[in-house]
Amino acid sequence: MTLANGPKSAAAPFSSLLQSCIGSNAFLQGKSVHHQIIVAPSVSPPDLHLSTKLVIFYSRFGDVAAARRVFVGMPHRSVVSWTPMVSAYAKNGQPRYALELFVASCSCSSAAPGRTSSLLGARQRRALDARGAGSRYMLARSKGEMEWKDVVSWNALIRGFVERRHYGDALGLFSSLLRNAMVPDHFTFGSALKACGAVSVLSNVELIHTYIIKLGYLDEKVVTSSLIDAYAKCRSLSSARVIHGSMCEPDLVSSTALISGYSMDRNHSKDAMKLFCKIHHEGLRIDGVLLSFLLAICANIASIKFGAQLHAYMCKKQLIGDAALDNALVDMYAKAREFSDARRAFDEMPHRNVISWTSLITACGKNGFGEDAVTLFDRMEEDGVKPNEVTFLALLSACSHSGLMNKGIEYFTSMMSKYGINPRVEHYSSAIDLLARGGQLDDAWKLVQKMNAEPNSSMYGAMLGACKVHGNVLLGETAAKNLFSMDPESAVNYAVLANMYAESCLWEDARWTRKLLAETSRGKVGCSVI
Repeated sequence: MTLANGPKSAAAPFSSLLQSCIGSNAFLQGKSVHHQIIVAPSVSPPDLHLSTKLVIFYSRFGDVAAARRVFVGMPHRSVVSWTPMVSAYAKNGQPRYALELFVASCSCSSAAPGRTSSLLGARQRRALDARGAGSRYMLARSKGEMEWKDVVSWNALIRGFVERRHYGDALGLFSSLLRNAMVPDHFTFGSALKACGAVSVLSNVELIHTYIIKLGYLDEKVVTSSLIDAYAKCRSLSSARVIHGSMCEPDLVSSTALISGYSMDRNHSKDAMKLFCKIHHEGLRIDGVLLSFLLAICANIASIKFGAQLHAYMCKKQLIGDAALDNALVDMYAKAREFSDARRAFDEMPHRNVISWTSLITACGKNGFGEDAVTLFDRMEEDGVKPNEVTFLALLSACSHSGLMNKGIEYFTSMMSKYGINPRVEHYSSAIDLLARGGQLDDAWKLVQKMNAEPNSSMYGAMLGACKVHGNVLLGETAAKNLFSMDPESAVNYAVLANMYAESCLWEDARWTRKLLAETSRGKVGCSVI
């Protein structure tokens, strides 16, 4: 290969070769090119462009150590140089190093090469020493180390806290930004409002709204959309609607934020549908996120007619293939008890995840197709999809309502032994209901006693109902006693107990229990006859 004279022209062919290796996943060839660069007399080692390309190459293949060696050896760095190195750490499971390097890029980009390299090493060693302290500590400490902080630095930290779901810390940083006389920008407001929406504190949203008006950011569509979303998540839909209505040209993002808020309240379902029709007639582009919210609304109110229209629209616009949207479609049909349509939508999905399978298993259970739920679960395992705790809850419910006691208890056991999922109260409740319905009352009661959570009224209610069916008066009285202590004003418990006594020919006990039932119905809480 003949290379032209001069560092810039000599480096160009090597840069092209590296780019080709990146595109074709040729790692060994790329390392060979790196060796040629080192030994080539015509290439000057400090070439910024070529060194940056090497960092990108090694980070793309996950060789972070090699990328760092190249990076540390660079006498000069641009923003383009720092970015792939930060990305390499972040993508290869070293977020703390990525954070440290980002802080270094903010505070040390103009430092001498040797000082910067040693500082990076020191920062990274300190990160390792403090790895047990967690990302919250690392973020806070990095902020304290910077001698000068601009709004970009504050924004990066606030956004970092929000992405890690440390919403209280994010809002605390926002307050610190204001106390330090910094002027927030639209990025700052976007992150702060997202944190407010997550913690659902309306007063915080109103306070930030005041700052937005004061600083003149209300015309920024990004800020306005974030404000609508925050008000909606705080269930202040009237404020969200007013802001949306005040926009000169509401866009898809702001409209989606309002429809998302409507989806949380069944009383606003028609408002959501009207808004969708409005933006559709105005010719705004409709995406999968918006359609997912609308399908969720249809599922909550069992509006199969509007849901079917949305399905037709999805087919017309060729939006089928989005996993989240397809899952919402299956869930909509399932909750509307249109099981055949739910199954058809599921079968047409090109890609299925755990949510897809769980939605259809839930539909099977609610429609009394327990055997189908079991078959689906077996197919799910064969496809290599790992079930989660919601999957098992749907499966246990399906088995319970279809009388598949042994199969359900088998799944309850495998949930813990095979998949390492700790059962929640809801799982225990389903398993207890399974055993009770199957007449295994002693086993059900043992499970109530040994569970690692406090039994709730649904468990005792399932026990009482099963005891009535199977004539186990003693255990039924025990279940009833616990129910009366939890909810002494619930008339239904007295009624079930009275009927159990009557069916067992315990007429005097039945008479006294019905007397207590009458007193409870009149608002008087009596003492249990037990």
